[in-house]
Amino acid sequence: MTTTADKGIYGGLSARLKAGRATGWGVFHPGSRAMILGGLMLIVSAFLPWVYLPFMEQVTGETYALRGTDGPGVITLAVGFLAFAGAFVPRRRLAIAHAIIPGLLVAAIVLLQAWNILAFSAQADAWGGLLPGMGLVLAGGGAVVLIKSAWNMYRTWMPA
Repeated sequence: MTTTADKGIYGGLSARLKAGRATGWGVFHPGSRAMILGGLMLIVSAFLPWVYLPFMEQVTGETYALRGTDGPGVITLAVGFLAFAGAFVPRRRLAIAHAIIPGLLVAAIVLLQAWNILAFSAQADAWGGLLPGMGLVLAGGGAVVLIKSAWNMYRTWMPA
């Protein structure tokens, strides 16, 4: 019996995840859903604005933004694909490594970027001169999802 959830582009994926619970996980594992979500969040965040420069509007007449691909978002893009691929690795330690390494690395990048925004604003005495963008927030969220997924897999997925 097929349901409406089994149709469409992602319907097969959803059906395989559901079937994995009943018959064993196949290529999927307990952290697959969170790793797919976290990996996609990192991949998408690389193409979004990470830092807005509103003071440039006075110079150029339009708001300027630095995208993730202009700086550390390239690393975020690469490790996002690593996390996404880890969702299809049914080995416990390898899957946990695929979640924790991108999660911690991107969390460090996001914290460093936030620190840079605060430090520039304090040095220039221009609070609001740099503002965090959607990409930075999305990358931080993806890092949290991946770290939480790694922790859940470590606690609940017992070695065979």
